[in-house]
Amino acid sequence: MNDERILVSRIRLAVVGLLALFLLGGAFTRIPNDPMLSAVGIAVALPAAAVASARRPRLAVALSLLAGIGVVLDAGGSHSSLGYFGLCALALLCVLIAGPRRGAVFTIAALALLGERLVSSSFDVGWLPWIGGVAVSAVGAAVIVHEQRLLAQLRIAQADLAARSRAEERARIARDVHDVIAHSLTVSLMHITGARLAVEHDPAGAARALAEAERLGRESLDEVRSIVGLLRTGADADSSALTPTPGIARLDELVERFRAAGAEISLERGKELEQVPATVGATAYRIAQEALTNAAKHAPGSTVLVRVATPGGRLELSVESDGPPAGGRGHGLQTMRERAEAVGGTVIVGPAELAGGTGWQVRASLPSPGAGGGT
Repeated sequence: MNDERILVSRIRLAVVGLLALFLLGGAFTRIPNDPMLSAVGIAVALPAAAVASARRPRLAVALSLLAGIGVVLDAGGSHSSLGYFGLCALALLCVLIAGPRRGAVFTIAALALLGERLVSSSFDVGWLPWIGGVAVSAVGAAVIVHEQRLLAQLRIAQADLAARSRAEERARIARDVHDVIAHSLTVSLMHITGARLAVEHDPAGAARALAEAERLGRESLDEVRSIVGLLRTGADADSSALTPTPGIARLDELVERFRAAGAEISLERGKELEQVPATVGATAYRIAQEALTNAAKHAPGSTVLVRVATPGGRLELSVESDGPPAGGRGHGLQTMRERAEAVGGTVIVGPAELAGGTGWQVRASLPSPGAGGGT
């Protein structure tokens, strides 16, 4: 914005400088006819134009009209006088400072004066270039003002878009961190609980459970570091800290992780999941992760069925638990909905078909171009 203001300021100063040259040219074309009148015109026009150029929109029109009177006094009644270039310069200056609407007052007054000269001289075509010059100067200045306003609006829109993008990125990172930590803590607690119960009669099993909890904790820590690493840019970014975002191909691994912690989970998956786009696959994975975490946390010991299919170019995911959901704040459900909406999908939660509708179900439907009609 500062660059544009500096440019416009330089244009105004250049216009005032050109006005001075035109006035001097008009004075020389009148010598020796009426040098005193030309001197008065210059003395009136230059100070008025200089004050108008100091960006005073309310006074710009009045000062431009006063300067225009000085130009006419200097140029006289002959269309051959260079002084009439001053009217073109003032039309440009007035519109730049006061805007097209206010500047139109000066433009109309100048065109009326030149039109009167054209008529009174029996339509001497020598006045037509001055009429055209004033009109073109005013229109050119209006175009400059319009482009300035468009540029300002564009920058505001860009700033708003950047702010929205940062907010969406923060929300996405918050969702990822929430999912990773919630999943890690839930499964780790399941292992720790199992280890506590088995420490007396099955020390080896307890040790395996603790080792699995430790492994899961380290894996989750690496994933959190990867997510936080996305916040870094340029030379500060450590590419070694970035790990691939888990996709639908790792759904079996996710289910096995819960099974290893003691959860009863069945998985039914289609045959064409490898054709699912990476973004959709990552979204489905996170939704399944959150749904399984909620089932393990709110309905421990319940039986869970996970179904994944790709009918009609969509990825359909359902996680059904035969245990009723416990109370919660709903952050996980909101997170799943936000993830689905981000890729043009939907998430529906409610009573499940298992156990006669007494359980709970999460159903996600995501657009998956390229995925065939596999089931």
